Amino acid sequence: MSKKSKTAFVCNECGADYTKWAGQCGACGAWNSLSEVRLGPAHSDSRAANFTAAQSGYAGAAGQGRVQKLSEIDLSELPRIPTNASELDRVLGGGLVPGSVVLIGGHPGAGKSTVLLQTLCHLSQKLSALYVTGEESLQQVAMRAKRLGLPADHLQMLSETNVEQICLTAGEVKPRVMVVDSIQVMHMAEVQSAPGSVAQVRESAAYLTRFAKQTGTAMILVGHVTKDGTLAGPKVLEHIIDCSIMLEGTHDSRFRTLRAHKNRFGAVNELGVFAMTEQGLKEVSNPSAIFLQRADEIAAGSVVTSVWEGTRPLLVELQALVDDSSLGNPRRVAVGLDHNRLNMLLAVLHRHGGVLVGDQDVFINVVGGVKVMETSADLTLLMAVVSSFRNRILDRDLMIFGEVGLAGEIRPVPSGQERLREAAKHGFRKAIVPAANRLKTDIEGMQVIPVKTLAEALNALDMG
Repeated sequence: MSKKSKTAFVCNECGADYTKWAGQCGACGAWNSLSEVRLGPAHSDSRAANFTAAQSGYAGAAGQGRVQKLSEIDLSELPRIPTNASELDRVLGGGLVPGSVVLIGGHPGAGKSTVLLQTLCHLSQKLSALYVTGEESLQQVAMRAKRLGLPADHLQMLSETNVEQICLTAGEVKPRVMVVDSIQVMHMAEVQSAPGSVAQVRESAAYLTRFAKQTGTAMILVGHVTKDGTLAGPKVLEHIIDCSIMLEGTHDSRFRTLRAHKNRFGAVNELGVFAMTEQGLKEVSNPSAIFLQRADEIAAGSVVTSVWEGTRPLLVELQALVDDSSLGNPRRVAVGLDHNRLNMLLAVLHRHGGVLVGDQDVFINVVGGVKVMETSADLTLLMAVVSSFRNRILDRDLMIFGEVGLAGEIRPVPSGQERLREAAKHGFRKAIVPAANRLKTDIEGMQVIPVKTLAEALNALDMG
């Protein structure tokens, strides 16, 4: 007797499913986002899912069912697999973990397939690696590898979009590292919907994740992004995987940043920097030097700050332009910084610094396309605004950081000592920092000026 297929209604925005249609999704509140999905009968005897830890020799596979004390778990069972790319290893937390699933996303042309092909070509020289391509033909991938001059004699390739068949083939090949490019074109025969739909992406990702956990295969999934830069597909996709990283970069810049948004095996918000060249993506071991390529003659409104990215400081240039406004409502534009925080800091500057720019257009830009996510650039932003407003050029070897409170106080920021050492390494000789971040041990050749209030910072630059 044949089993009936089940019908569900899935939200295209968040992936929540319901037994009947409704006009609004109760999970995310989106209207008219539920679509009907027909699910085929579940087969408990699926061959592709019947992989055990004994078949792979992976001692950390899920589903073993034996209770252990936390102190008794042997961490040596999960050795890291270095990728030979130090920037990628930094973002991953030290390398790939057997049995982990990594999702890498980015805009078209950012270099996702390129960096993964480079990584697997080098890894295949030491261990078994499998590259599964669903969007490109094998000839296209081979042409790219030849153009980039990559070693292609050991990397195993597979052109397939059926998830069950991919897992069956991988079970025979037994790769230690596997790439699936991309999850949006994968499909399962039992799910009666088009590839890329919410149901297909969710079920395909869950199936591949189960395979990786049970066989100890380090798996990397490539994901598409929407027009606003978020990962396409159901939100549950980011919960299934172990690590989510984004490859970002504009088409007019040759630099690409790799940032971890979720990582169960390392620090989040870790940043890796690459440069796009004719030989593919090359690592940038000293990103501060790249973002500090300043003009020979510095204009007013240019200040250098130090932001903390993951486990290291990064020096970036922050520019401000203050000009008379011809509009009734002066413009406030922030590129690389939070627009709402800019408005708040300008109010603090007026109330506690005595500088009124309410009738001026204020434009803020972080050079190099870097996005500053923390508050350590508050004081730098205000000093750049005052510098441009009063047309005062600040010293070239000056670096500023610190958080500004609503009462005009300068609050400390984490890892202040490391930020100062990074600045000294790049030739900066003067720094204005929060009083709580003053040096515990002197740095040769650097003058550190601790300040407690915004007024003290303005007086330190003779702009009070």
